[in-house]
Amino acid sequence: MSFVFHSRSCLVLALLTGIAIPPAARAGEPAADFDTLQVSRLVCVIGNNAAAGEHRAGYNGVFRLHAPGESTSAFVPAYAGLNLEHYFDGRSFKGDRRTVFEPRHDPMTFRRLGPRTAELHQPATTVFGVESRTRFELRDPWYLDVTFTLQPHHQSYPGGFLGVFWASYINEPDDKSIHFLEAGSTLDAPRWVQFSSQVHGRDATVRRHDDHRDFAMEPDPRALYRNFSPLRYAEPFFYGRIRDHVLIYLFEPNPFLRFAQSPTGGSRNAAGDGSNPAWDFQLVMPEAEAVKGVRLAMRLVYKPWAGRADVLREVRNWRAGSGALR
Repeated sequence: MSFVFHSRSCLVLALLTGIAIPPAARAGEPAADFDTLQVSRLVCVIGNNAAAGEHRAGYNGVFRLHAPGESTSAFVPAYAGLNLEHYFDGRSFKGDRRTVFEPRHDPMTFRRLGPRTAELHQPATTVFGVESRTRFELRDPWYLDVTFTLQPHHQSYPGGFLGVFWASYINEPDDKSIHFLEAGSTLDAPRWVQFSSQVHGRDATVRRHDDHRDFAMEPDPRALYRNFSPLRYAEPFFYGRIRDHVLIYLFEPNPFLRFAQSPTGGSRNAAGDGSNPAWDFQLVMPEAEAVKGVRLAMRLVYKPWAGRADVLREVRNWRAGSGALR
């Protein structure tokens, strides 16, 4: 069953989270800056770059993600998950945060499309000239399907490539690592890697087993996408543990997909005695491919942890098409 929160549920969520829930918009109409979607085992607040209670301005995507009846989000409440964070090419904008984090700053609109579906649209951005749409659709019982499409309004990019980077700021997991299959292994013969970089920006990005593209980038120790791990992944998915749940990132095969991780990217935890990690991903495409337009499809799974065999079952189900985007 899928439904929009009724007024009493909205009040409870607002009191727990500090987010003021706007009136639900009719499908297809412009709404407020965010809204709540729910299916039987998953609740999401999706929104644009606007502030909302304790949620800070400049973070888009999934403001909150949790099971019904729970108050603790998988994502840091002040930030977001699946946040469209960076565009990048061969230029260095070090020190220019407005451009480094351009998708956070340029206008972005939210639209509710139906009881389970919402969309974010950002017109061509100021520096990179990139227009994007991100569609979010919840599916029973605990799936969030996401389709991202991008159309550059420029025909060339310095360095001959364009990068797109998403960040997810994870709310106080006991284990900051992401887990994936190492190069040379398969779903039938898996060899797992538990990966966490030592400090932010060090060996942060994991490339696909056959991704040998070496685009020229000026060194920047803070930019995750400029600093590569010697590890390689075999299959386009990874997962992380959050308390008694697992968060699985499943992607349709894409030769330009890379993973990234930071042990401190989500800033200090609530107690101030530790840090929240960032579990990130990116596309890095040759200019000739990027200017044609880009599509990325993925599924986010948030469910009770049931072991690695269950993670692999989710991967197989996704590939078999039972939950694939249509």
